[in-house]
Amino acid sequence: MAQRRPGFGPLILVMVALVTGGYFAIAALQGSFGLLKRVQVEAEIATLRIERDALATEAARMANLTRRLSDGYLDIDLLDERARDVLGYLRANEILIR
Repeated sequence: MAQRRPGFGPLILVMVALVTGGYFAIAALQGSFGLLKRVQVEAEIATLRIERDALATEAARMANLTRRLSDGYLDIDLLDERARDVLGYLRANEILIR
């Protein structure tokens, strides 16, 4: 009786399965929708939220200053401060230190 050697069919099938599985594993980690991209996007979202909150605080501060300089509510001290800063005015009894 002749001995039958196993063919290459099952071996090729296993190799194709391993290569395909490896490809999908790498794509799941590093692909455009992978885990690493998700972590990067979440970090960017956190950074942008911090920036958004800082801008909202600045906008609220500017809205307060604008209201205090409006016709309906005029803060004379703020007006004096802004005029001095923008125009560079000093009173006669003040000393400027730079």
